[in-house]
Amino acid sequence: MRIHDLHHALAELGAKPCHIGRISRAWLRGLPLDTGTKYRRTEDYLPLPVRDGLPAIQRQIDGLVRLKSEHPAADGSARLLVELADGQMVESVLLPRDGLCVSTQVGCAVGCVFCQTGKSGLLRQVGSAEIVAQVALARRFRPVKKVVFMGMGEPAHNLDNVLEAIDLLGREGNIGHKNLVFSTVGDLRVFERLPQQVVKPALALSLHTSKAELRAQLLPRAPRIDPEALMALGEDYARSTGYPIQYQWTLLRGINDGQDEMDAILRLFKGKFAVLNLIPYNSLESDEFQRPDAERIQYMTRYLHSRGVLTKVRNSAGQDIDGGCGQLRARAVQLVDTSRLRRASRKTAVADPSSAD
Repeated sequence: MRIHDLHHALAELGAKPCHIGRISRAWLRGLPLDTGTKYRRTEDYLPLPVRDGLPAIQRQIDGLVRLKSEHPAADGSARLLVELADGQMVESVLLPRDGLCVSTQVGCAVGCVFCQTGKSGLLRQVGSAEIVAQVALARRFRPVKKVVFMGMGEPAHNLDNVLEAIDLLGREGNIGHKNLVFSTVGDLRVFERLPQQVVKPALALSLHTSKAELRAQLLPRAPRIDPEALMALGEDYARSTGYPIQYQWTLLRGINDGQDEMDAILRLFKGKFAVLNLIPYNSLESDEFQRPDAERIQYMTRYLHSRGVLTKVRNSAGQDIDGGCGQLRARAVQLVDTSRLRRASRKTAVADPSSAD
């Protein structure tokens, strides 16, 4: 569902833009749609047909998402497994310091080899109203002053819905534009559309390596853009908005944590308005990829930072609960599939008594 559909339904009831704005702000705060202000009750403000129609709109909005499970972590974050109206599931993450990471797709088509979400492929797009509903849901638990579009999915592959959500959050959601962070593997449409928006989000680009061939292996269905060319596009956007570009670099032991990569980073980042986020891979013992040792991560950070590259280590929220992006949903889907198989097996046993022998 899209935000446009909800606004159209309100307009059909007779709501004017000022009324729609009031209702949207209540929704984005995680409050009932008929919530008034400090000085004015809603019943004194909204036209009667709108007030009469709000319960149906409220039910529609309440049905967009529901919390299926919550998984707090030691770092102060909490992963939320969120069920959509059709039964599909996505993940949102409450981050320390009033941040929230939201999902923009069920699954993902990019197929990054180190990403659990990518293994399922793309199942469907998440509508703009469903994206915003994740924020409204999170605000029932704690304040949200920053929203990053880095959860399940590639936001550039759902661009219209994501930009519609960003616009509403930036205009009515009390979130600063630079605190809306659009993450992408580098789809060229992003660099065309984002500069045209009234609400211009900050940009995070998934780099992961300085080598074009290796990047193509790690991100098999990402646009074939040379890392240097991708950074040039990012630099133009950074200078135009006044926000530094965040470059994401998932650290994979023995693959992109070598001295050659560090020296290439120094060359690529020289003079750039940029921040490098080193993200240690959220690995399990059985995974094909592993995160580097803590000593190696510390050395890389000191080496790059001391030579002029603003470098931060961004641990994936929920590592202590094996809750990296996509892992909660994968386990939930597996449980559902197992339950279905058990039910089917029981039905077969009842239908064919000989199967019990």
